[in-house]
Amino acid sequence: QVQLVESGGGLVQAGGSLSLSCAASGRTSVIYAMGWFRQAPGKEREFVSALSWSGNSISYADSVKGRFTVSRDNAKNTVYLQMNSLKPEDTAVYYCAADGTPGVPGLRSRDYYYWGRGTQVTVSS
Repeated sequence: QVQLVESGGGLVQAGGSLSLSCAASGRTSVIYAMGWFRQAPGKEREFVSALSWSGNSISYADSVKGRFTVSRDNAKNTVYLQMNSLKPEDTAVYYCAADGTPGVPGLRSRDYYYWGRGTQVTVSS
């Protein structure tokens, strides 16, 4: 099993920045890909970013491209999501996800088996 714990959420004004972390524990050796998703009230969970555990493959949703940066520290089994130029529409619960399937990291929720509990990000206008 893999356990994922997100941290770093909070309240920020539009135009501000936040950095989220996702710490993985347990059988981290099975992880091939990590993803970030978000879910706003009344909306479906949507893809934000994904990267391979090797770091060779990175993807972003169009809505965050150029503003968000995903990175990882394998030694700490931690993935980060640096969010800059935040907008009110970025308000959501942000979830970290992991999967053991080799290949290009998926962009869909169903591509991931392990999930964290989420961290709230609120951007005020």
